[in-house]
Amino acid sequence: MSDERELLGAARAAMALAKKHGASDASASASRSRAVETTWRDGKLEKVSDATSRSIALQLFVDGRYGGMSTSDVRPAALQRFVEDAVAMVRVLAKDPHRKLPDPSLYAGRSDADLEVYDPKVGALSADSRLTRAKAMEEGARSARGKEHIVSVTATVSDSESVFARVASNGFEGVHRSSDVSSEAEVTVKDDDGRRPEDWVYGSTCHVADLPDPTTIGRQATERAVARIGAKKAGSGTMSVLVEARAARTLLRHFTGPLWGGALQQKESFFEGKLGATVGSKLLTLSDEPLLKRGLGSRAFDGEGIALKPRVIVDRGTLKGYLLDVYYASKLGMAPSSGRLTNVVVAPGKRSLEAMLKDVKDGVLVTSFIGGNSNATTGVFSLGIMGFRVAGGERKEAIGEMNISGKHLDFWKKLVAVGDDPYVYASTRSPSLLFEGVSVAGK
Repeated sequence: MSDERELLGAARAAMALAKKHGASDASASASRSRAVETTWRDGKLEKVSDATSRSIALQLFVDGRYGGMSTSDVRPAALQRFVEDAVAMVRVLAKDPHRKLPDPSLYAGRSDADLEVYDPKVGALSADSRLTRAKAMEEGARSARGKEHIVSVTATVSDSESVFARVASNGFEGVHRSSDVSSEAEVTVKDDDGRRPEDWVYGSTCHVADLPDPTTIGRQATERAVARIGAKKAGSGTMSVLVEARAARTLLRHFTGPLWGGALQQKESFFEGKLGATVGSKLLTLSDEPLLKRGLGSRAFDGEGIALKPRVIVDRGTLKGYLLDVYYASKLGMAPSSGRLTNVVVAPGKRSLEAMLKDVKDGVLVTSFIGGNSNATTGVFSLGIMGFRVAGGERKEAIGEMNISGKHLDFWKKLVAVGDDPYVYASTRSPSLLFEGVSVAGK
């Protein structure tokens, strides 16, 4: 496409300027993106935003020194000044032997498969089509069971598309184009005591055709909000915790964050020294799937140009890998693997959420996490929860103002069942998860 060629040419030109002004090595990336958001609230258009950005970023290696800079002024004369000034600034920085471009061998084996992460229909969406979808979500919400309790309905349609081109002086060139579109309905209801519980339903995909039906999104948002009427604290104790698929990604974000090389090198990760150790139940297999078709995080190469391949991070409870970019891999004396996750996939089981619910004699079903904290160094966490009390395998009254707590390296070993229902509308694809013997605090 013409814009891909244009951005690739801009990145090449920026890299050539860096070399001309004295950089021993350099990489440059040029990107362009557009993001649109339409919000419809209670029968009225509340907000429309449409933002387009373009930038060029440089990684400069000058006499053993390193610096990274970016600019949004891509006019030729301005770019010339930017690069010249950037090289001059890097010359006064301290030397760092760990800063370097990836070895060219890490560029090899890059997938040329069509990952289907770009849909031209996203960029072609009209203002009317976005508004029609938002209105349909509100109509679905206001026609659902329990609609008489509704106080407010907010429907949001967001979409974006981006193109990213990167080149490096040791031979790398690559272009990545992607799109995403999302729909969200948030419903607030009112109970007899004047309290206003709320809930939401959200879906994000690369392709317009893969989005959930907007009327269904609205209806489900109302049903979930109405189900929260009368929510209260339940009793504290050690009990079973069943985490709904869409909520599980919050747990996984806290669990996988400390895998990053920077945290390991700075001794701020509870995974330090745990390669090959048991960090979870044998039911936990977690992989990074960069080549997943239509995956929201899919891409053939990472931000440094390293060719990405599927890899298992946790295999049946055993830690198999860290997230290491070139810099932190060098500092740790390890091989780089990429410092970021793309699509986090938890291997699903064979049981439905309702089947797992029947196994819970005393516990809670978590539908959302609200606030809390997780310490990356110690692994200690405490997270607020919303959901339902479960007794005798049946869902009971709604709960709120409660939390679960523990240490990640203990908590994930308490995983006793994995569902067959991975949440597909996010880059973290986890099914529902059942844990036993979890500390739950309420009244």
